[in-house]
Amino acid sequence: MKKILALIIIVIMAIFAGWYAFVYYAAYSEGTRSGELIKFSNKGVVFKTWEGEISQGISGAQIFSFSVQDNEEDIIKKLEQFQGKYVKVKYKERFAKVSWLGDTKYFIIDVVEEESPHFRNK
Repeated sequence: MKKILALIIIVIMAIFAGWYAFVYYAAYSEGTRSGELIKFSNKGVVFKTWEGEISQGISGAQIFSFSVQDNEEDIIKKLEQFQGKYVKVKYKERFAKVSWLGDTKYFIIDVVEEESPHFRNK
């Protein structure tokens, strides 16, 4: 009976490890978005994650929420510096959301500051 219980526990752990590796390493999609960086913060009680939002419209009706992994220190510094400015972000979308990585499925892998299309000819 103990061998069966141990086997069941090992199988469950292997399934979880396989699911986690798939969610972490496999990208569902990659792309870019641009807009005004309206929020970027380090939040959470048990798991501290970096979360942000980009406004993609004039009225703020279209909000793109994203996360940044802790090991992306250069991206975190850039996003803190670009707060309130127009930015273009490159992201990777994962298949599922994992609470200790971030609140969203979208993870920023690069960010650059851009000129706002709303103020180009002024």
